[in-house]
Amino acid sequence: MDRREIADRPLDSNLVGTTVQREAVQIPHVPPPKRHPYDQWSPDARALDLVGDKWTLLIVRDLAAGPRRFVELQRVLPGISTEQLRSRLNRMVADGMLTRKRYREVPPRVDYELTERARELMPILGELARWGYEWAWSPPRTSESVDLGAIFRLAPGLLGRPSTTGTAEFVVAGPERRDVYTFKLSEDGATVEERPADAATARVSGPPEAWVKAFSPERDRSGLEFSGEAPLAEALLDGLGAAGRSAAARAAEAA
Repeated sequence: MDRREIADRPLDSNLVGTTVQREAVQIPHVPPPKRHPYDQWSPDARALDLVGDKWTLLIVRDLAAGPRRFVELQRVLPGISTEQLRSRLNRMVADGMLTRKRYREVPPRVDYELTERARELMPILGELARWGYEWAWSPPRTSESVDLGAIFRLAPGLLGRPSTTGTAEFVVAGPERRDVYTFKLSEDGATVEERPADAATARVSGPPEAWVKAFSPERDRSGLEFSGEAPLAEALLDGLGAAGRSAAARAAEAA
């Protein structure tokens, strides 16, 4: 029977509410060959065999804040089709990049989570973001979806081992939804979660348009409201966007 058929079967009422353990996936040291490999015996080509497909690195980025369901990934990845996402997730599980945890609930639920192999890509994503800030950054294009979380979820890669420690909460207060992000900065690195902070020492809030200005090349933070430890909040904002300082300087010169 096809796996999709099994997933669509009604659940035994005695099992509703119980949790099925994460699928036991043995992660091989060398993943299986891709269907369309670069066929070059070099470490960069081997790496691109795993992460060079469209969407793969963005899926890693969007799971950096913790496990997500399929529909949640669809929400934060506008433009990807259901079939594309399903195919990419299946391949990433097979490559040892993700684990998949199934729950017997109504409706059925599946969570995807990064493995250590995928988490080690975060510094690379951070460097890619820095390059993007320097050479490709601008205010949002009319065709682009704006999700500040896409920048915030880069925190583990962009911040590395921060010099400032503490817990900060960022709030994006839109007209229809309010998104809250908690950042924990320690000597071991930075983490981000999409939930309110238990005890934040710094807090920054504002509407989406104020956040867009704060991360656009001009770095205008005047529309944001700060409370608590301002140095911590400023250091976090600098870490998430300071790589664009050269871009900001070029924009100022052009003006």
